[in-house]
Amino acid sequence: MKRAEEQAEVISIDGREVRVTNPDKPYFTVQTKLSKLELVRYYLSIAPGALAGIRDRPIVLKRFVDGAEGQAFYQKRAPTNRPDWLRTTTLSFPSGREAEEVVVDDAAGLAWVVNLGCIELHPHAVRAADLDHPDELRVDLDPGPGVSWEDVRLVALEVKALLQEMDLRGWPKTSGSRGMHVNVRIQQRWNFSEVRRAAVALSREIERRLPKLASSKWWKEERHGVFLDYNQNAKDRTTCSAYSVRPLPDARVSTPLQWDEVADCDPADFTVLTVPQRFAKLGDPHAEMDAHAGSLEKLLELADRDEAAGLGDAPWPPHFQKMPGEGSRVAPSRARGAAKKAPAKTKRTRMPLIVVANSPDKKAALEGLERWKAKYPKVAKLLAVDDVLVDSMRGRSSTWTRIRVNLRNVPEKIRPPQETPDPDDDPTREWREAHRKRDSEAD
Repeated sequence: MKRAEEQAEVISIDGREVRVTNPDKPYFTVQTKLSKLELVRYYLSIAPGALAGIRDRPIVLKRFVDGAEGQAFYQKRAPTNRPDWLRTTTLSFPSGREAEEVVVDDAAGLAWVVNLGCIELHPHAVRAADLDHPDELRVDLDPGPGVSWEDVRLVALEVKALLQEMDLRGWPKTSGSRGMHVNVRIQQRWNFSEVRRAAVALSREIERRLPKLASSKWWKEERHGVFLDYNQNAKDRTTCSAYSVRPLPDARVSTPLQWDEVADCDPADFTVLTVPQRFAKLGDPHAEMDAHAGSLEKLLELADRDEAAGLGDAPWPPHFQKMPGEGSRVAPSRARGAAKKAPAKTKRTRMPLIVVANSPDKKAALEGLERWKAKYPKVAKLLAVDDVLVDSMRGRSSTWTRIRVNLRNVPEKIRPPQETPDPDDDPTREWREAHRKRDSEAD
């Protein structure tokens, strides 16, 4: 390496030079201390594993230009100022738009995207040669508030058992936060809708097997335990890939595991400081994944049985057009006239939810929650852990935080009314209202 002018570090990687700008810029400062250059070096130390998760795939650039404690934004389109050796491919999205996205094939490309502030890596579930047929089914286990890590592991092991019954092999990894991912390599025979349909069937079957631990319900107010997020398999959705660093104070890593590690592992053990040594010693537990592409036929047969039993399509993400067979895309707490339209046995209970804060700044939203609790101390004491819903909302190019409170455990006579949230900075309000109006007209 050599020190370049204008405060940059130039790294030579397999004959290509990558310029790391502002190499000493702090990227993690709260607990683990890491500079941008140290983050680049982490990714180079585990490059074969990280590349296995993103190689030949278009990726969305989730950029933390102010480090892990700053606000991130999503950049789908490849920067115009990029190396001539960096590949791109053009994707189409449900909105009808297209974008030329980056495809990273080697360690130099990996270092280049990390230099842009990509602390996490977000690949699509397709290969560049066939953008319409995923080669991966993604099982995202997302624990709700107060759900234990032990419950996450139990659900993951049930997912493993079900996949084996379906003649599929799952490959587990920590999410790098509180959850777990199980990736399944599949043959490129099915389109996104079919892969998602298989994921819905899997999620519902796990909920039937573990009704107290697992949930397939899309609306947060209806969930409990560990949510199996089937919509991660919809087109245009991405999740952090293997060896991605998460923007948490300890610089935790989404780490591939062997199944025999799941029962005893602790996600806090896998950080930027520990994973390189683990990788050097054990290699990549997912190295053989591409050799085990399986068929979705049995999962799709399970989906057929669910539909024959009266289970229609599950809700799609809000930015998708209304899909055939999909029910009303309105949260139960906002539903109007649901009792008149639905048979008594399928009637939903409308949860008493109120919004207390909206902000692109999570810290500001949490401070608003504390102000609300101070205003209503008797109510705050009655709330269960999972009555406070902190939603990380994804807009077109950025994330923001919405905080809601479920008053189900609060007697009606003392329930606070819906007031103007504090703060009330929802950057996608107009866009979401337009979608809600369109969906209501389609019902």
